[in-house]
Amino acid sequence: MPTYAYACKDCSHAFDIVQSFSDSTLTSCPECQGTLRKKFNSVGVVFKGSGFYRTDSRDAKGSTVSAAPAAASPAPAPAAAPAAAAAS
Repeated sequence: MPTYAYACKDCSHAFDIVQSFSDSTLTSCPECQGTLRKKFNSVGVVFKGSGFYRTDSRDAKGSTVSAAPAAASPAPAPAAAPAAAAAS
């Protein structure tokens, strides 16, 4: 069940309470019976699974998977061959 943060508009009393999603929002302060407002905080979101982080494409040693194929790429060799044939 989620924890919600409330603050009183009248006496500034702030507190957290664990409520179910189906529970109604609190409206009166337990200290002074004043009006409550729900405070919204940043949400801690955790994405699990492949494809969310840069580290998902890395092996256990910490080197990138994409760096190894780029270093062994045969693309520069064919580009140099036509230039050498043109010079002859």
